[in-house]
Amino acid sequence: MPLDDREQRILEEIERQFYQEDPKLAETVRDATLASIAGHRAKWAALGFLGGVALMLGFFTRITLVALGGFAAMVISAAWMVAILRRRSGVGASAPSSVVGRMRRRWRDR
Repeated sequence: MPLDDREQRILEEIERQFYQEDPKLAETVRDATLASIAGHRAKWAALGFLGGVALMLGFFTRITLVALGGFAAMVISAAWMVAILRRRSGVGASAPSSVVGRMRRRWRDR
């Protein structure tokens, strides 16, 4: 639904004030894309995975609970990375070829 003239002027005024008050933040927000955010999250997931590997290998024979925590961090990070990559490539529950996607489409078509 498009904005009317009054709402459009208000929005432009808010944007203008935002750029005047904090130009650095405005530049950062303007340059942020979904791909850059996904890349940033993928880096954190990879770092979590490597940290989990380090914990698991470092404490495997001495403190088994810490090694188990490292393994859990690896599994969670790997699942997070798969989710990021699926979202980035457009594959997921809303994809028409998936079972959940077909079920959603059938439910909408009823």
